[in-house]
Amino acid sequence: MNDTKKTRQLILFILVPLLIMFASLFLGRYPIDLSTVIEVLWCKITFQPCTAAEIFQTLVWDIRLPRVIVGALVGGCLAISGAAFQGLFRNPLVSSGILGVSSGAGFGAALAIILFNYLPTTYIFAFVFGVLAVVISYLIGRIYSSTPTIMLVLGGVIVSSVFSALISMLKYMADPLNELPAIVFWLMGSLASARFQDIWTAGVPMLIGTLGLLAVRWRINVLSMGDREAHTLGINTVVNKGFIIACATLATAGAVCVSGIIGWVGLIIPHIGRMLVGNDNRVLIPVSFSLGASFLIMVDDLGRLLTGSEIPLGILTALLGAPFFVYLLKKTKGGGW
Repeated sequence: MNDTKKTRQLILFILVPLLIMFASLFLGRYPIDLSTVIEVLWCKITFQPCTAAEIFQTLVWDIRLPRVIVGALVGGCLAISGAAFQGLFRNPLVSSGILGVSSGAGFGAALAIILFNYLPTTYIFAFVFGVLAVVISYLIGRIYSSTPTIMLVLGGVIVSSVFSALISMLKYMADPLNELPAIVFWLMGSLASARFQDIWTAGVPMLIGTLGLLAVRWRINVLSMGDREAHTLGINTVVNKGFIIACATLATAGAVCVSGIIGWVGLIIPHIGRMLVGNDNRVLIPVSFSLGASFLIMVDDLGRLLTGSEIPLGILTALLGAPFFVYLLKKTKGGGW
């Protein structure tokens, strides 16, 4: 019975994001009926001629489909990285950007906008500086030839502050008519520019990071008990912490470089997962990916439907995440850790 329940949960957590992704293809300022969406998808997949209007083919295949795929990857990666960091650092307030990856990526994107104003370059700079920020945080945490949790967190706080100041400096230096609005809009987070090439470029580090976290999720259970207990059980804490941080950084940096800075997903989604399946990271890590993917796609749909112009994702996730976190604190009374 227990195995049957787990199998049903697994099927449910796989199907839900897929169904939400499919439903999102109908939604937008130009609603499209079911038969047209199915026809366009079938014709494009099988390389057959399509009788649907050209505008519907463009909307479904070139705009909405890559958008929901990128949205699912971004949401899943932010959530799974947040769950991994919360378990690794044994802190319920940790999110996917705790080691400065978001601030570093923001600085890289702002720098690329000022220097080049070319979207692929923005992706590259955001990814590189996001990874660089985490490397610096890790080196700060290794000051005492070890990686105590508090030093890693402090390193992340320091690096985030420095890169946030550098972002402000770039805003001050940017052209107020063209560059400054582009920087501000990128920092608020959006999937409006998502295309299929983003899946092949940013999707690679996101996939590598996600698969790495899925492969070692049981070790997060051991590391969450503390370094002394992990050593007793034969776990090399330095190597495993470094591997988990590297995988979470790849996943988060790949996500942030194509979507901009989207907060709260890596913080609240793992908590929702714990409310559903408990604290076991062997189950929580994949469930967090499913919930994160579903959540971000729905938020993106909401941002496209509420007004004529799209609402940036960072605004909506904060407006939805903050009240939920208050509810979570009230319900759990700070327990469960």
